Amino acid sequence: MEVMKATGFDENERQGVYRAIRERRDVRRGFLPEPIPDELLYRLLDAAHNAPSVGLMQPWRFIVVRDIAVRRAVHGIFLQANQQAAASYTGKQQQSYTGMKLEGILEAPQNLCIVCDSQNSQGHQLGRRTMPETAVYSAVCAVQNLWLAARAEGIGVGWVSILEPDLLRSALKIPTQIIPVAYLCLGYVDAFAAEPDLERAGWEKRTTLKSVVSFNEYDGNWGDGRPTP
Repeated sequence: MEVMKATGFDENERQGVYRAIRERRDVRRGFLPEPIPDELLYRLLDAAHNAPSVGLMQPWRFIVVRDIAVRRAVHGIFLQANQQAAASYTGKQQQSYTGMKLEGILEAPQNLCIVCDSQNSQGHQLGRRTMPETAVYSAVCAVQNLWLAARAEGIGVGWVSILEPDLLRSALKIPTQIIPVAYLCLGYVDAFAAEPDLERAGWEKRTTLKSVVSFNEYDGNWGDGRPTP
């Protein structure tokens, strides 16, 4: 008896999905001043909102940041955190760090903050009793959905993580029980880089897939640091 199985996408559709994954970039420069039309913005947010979530809790909330005064306040938070981060490095590594552009808060026509309500009642705690951190994991899935959809639409996205969370909460009036997950810069860009900025700048190199895959148990050769190639 033949077993029926679900069908995948056709070849062109599959290649489009893999291309979006392969060519997604963390964009920090090259933003154009042209605003994103609301119709497109909501398409991207809808892609994020269709992300998987543990217990169907959908813990994400989207704060669209367009006001220049608010963005300047967030940029000031970045500058303070970035100065502290730079001071943690020394020598050539510090020079390399300070020479990199790590945000586009003011250049991008709008920003987006994705936060997580990890205590919301939706989903009735399914999956969260043993692993409460899955609420944040679910919100990160929404970030990735938006990022891939944005690449397919020709929209650049940059994730700014060099921000002190409590100061960001204050700037955006985020309640203390709500977790800031991602502060993103969004906009049309003049080009997408062929490789990640950090790789091109020599900050870090990619590991190979085979160096991070094991079967049935943890690979003791991984140790506590960089996987063995």
